[in-house]
Amino acid sequence: MSWKAKLNDTKSQLKSLNGVIPDTSAAFGALGKTVKTEGALTFKEKEYVALGIAVATRCEPCILFHVEALVRLGATREEIGEVLATCVQMGGGPGLMYAGKALDVFDELAA
Repeated sequence: MSWKAKLNDTKSQLKSLNGVIPDTSAAFGALGKTVKTEGALTFKEKEYVALGIAVATRCEPCILFHVEALVRLGATREEIGEVLATCVQMGGGPGLMYAGKALDVFDELAA
């Protein structure tokens, strides 16, 4: 299955879940909006942090969403690579494995 298909499946699963727990979903969405504003860090910089956390915690769906956002924000492959290098440095072997997944997601979604 392609990364795009996995992203679409994840979005479908979340839509279904949101229908079952609308109040929780709305509250989580509101929390997300509070950090998506520009402040001391740009939204793009915050997405780099989120990608790093997604790789470190081995959250494949999170990687999909944050890479998708970074593609939309104009991230380059080189920028993604630097974030992933930091993930490897901080996360060792598991960081290396999930960094590879994140780069693969970027390549497919940016194409």
